[in-house]
Amino acid sequence: MEKLIQHISFIGGGILLTLQLLIGGILIGLLFGALLAILRYNNIANTVINRFISIIRGTPLILQLSFVYFLAPIIIGIKLNILVAGILTFGLNSSAYIAEILRSGIESLSKGQFEAAKTLQIPNFYMWKDIILPQVARNILPAMINEVIGLLKETALISTIGGMDLLRRAQVIAAEQFTYFIPLCIAGCYYYGLVLLIEYTGKKLELRWNYAKHK
Repeated sequence: MEKLIQHISFIGGGILLTLQLLIGGILIGLLFGALLAILRYNNIANTVINRFISIIRGTPLILQLSFVYFLAPIIIGIKLNILVAGILTFGLNSSAYIAEILRSGIESLSKGQFEAAKTLQIPNFYMWKDIILPQVARNILPAMINEVIGLLKETALISTIGGMDLLRRAQVIAAEQFTYFIPLCIAGCYYYGLVLLIEYTGKKLELRWNYAKHK
């Protein structure tokens, strides 16, 4: 029993890295994804943006992670540590999917809102920040929650380059004890707990927005 508790504690120590990768990746994904969606809506660099999204969505994430971690030192002459490489990779990967989610959310809005903002001579920055994106955020919340959950599970790929996240720590215990079922189940419970937390947060946010909308 004592050894089991030690294993649970050791594997749980990987939550910090998992959350760092998730939060960092989502932040980059939101910022870059929003930029891509706005540029594409305004027909700026559409060919480049569409090609980027196509490549990111059409290649395995593990390949993208390996490219950033192993080839970055050759291309830019800087060796990235595991955390930075993971955040950059997951952020760029997420940005492609978030850009598509935002595109559908933007297209769901009435064209009259854009025309009214132009008629009132509202600067583009404030139009997007105060009028368009807040409405889009409400419409795409369920899809964004799914993206966050998907990215959480994909952070397990950091173990392929040596990151000591939840899955990697479970693999270490499994290799030491020559038993894989229990350590992987423990890691699975941690992931499931985080997924439940994300779903709960998303539902609370949706209820708050709906309440504010009908208030």
